[in-house]
Amino acid sequence: MTLILNTESLTKTFGGLSAVSTVDFNVQKGEIMAVIGPNGAGKSTFFNLISGFLPPSGGRIVFSEEEITGLPAHAVALKGIARTFQTTHLFPNSLVIDNLIIGNRLRTRMNFMDSIFKTSRARREERESLDNAREILDFVGLGEAASRPVDSISQEAKKRLAIGLALATRPRLLLLDEPAAGINFNETESLMHLINKIRDSGITVCLIEHKMKMVMNLADRITVLNYGMKIAEGTPGEIQSDLRVIEAYLGGNEVA
Repeated sequence: MTLILNTESLTKTFGGLSAVSTVDFNVQKGEIMAVIGPNGAGKSTFFNLISGFLPPSGGRIVFSEEEITGLPAHAVALKGIARTFQTTHLFPNSLVIDNLIIGNRLRTRMNFMDSIFKTSRARREERESLDNAREILDFVGLGEAASRPVDSISQEAKKRLAIGLALATRPRLLLLDEPAAGINFNETESLMHLINKIRDSGITVCLIEHKMKMVMNLADRITVLNYGMKIAEGTPGEIQSDLRVIEAYLGGNEVA
């Protein structure tokens, strides 16, 4: 398989504390990669470094053979990496479809004057944004909710919409930070189907998740962080039986 993302000795320190420490990590194109670890292991900080929300203190980040170390979030998104967050970042008083139209603006070229004077470029890109938003809503299973306010839909639907908002930027790599947090078993199963559907559409997926059954049934490979350091990496079967993971992540209980 082809590498789409790799980090070399990636490090982030806050004062004298290392939140991420010399992490070597890679994601193969077309796979679902999971990052797990106990609370405070540095998982979200690691995603923030990759997606440009935090600058690294050391190390390198390479995406599709291009170094992106230190690029700001909007530049990383333009390169083709999108991410979601543990809590949904949506516009609750806007319509569902309007949230996706906003997400599509990353790929438009119209400027302030185009918007004011409704130029042909503005009209064309507005149509394209609307069409793209409708297509993504259908893809994530929210087509019938397009005209509803965001604050009127369920938590599970908001999770789908947040994923749709990330997809609206047309990524090649999608980072999902605890996508199943706060939803029940049946909703988690449904979300797993959506994540597989995203991968099958040609988008590589890397996720942070605490629901181990979901991770073990979904991921092709798993990386384990503890105290900011990578302590293990392998297939779900290998991770389940890794003594370092059992001790660090579950205090001696088998991963299941």
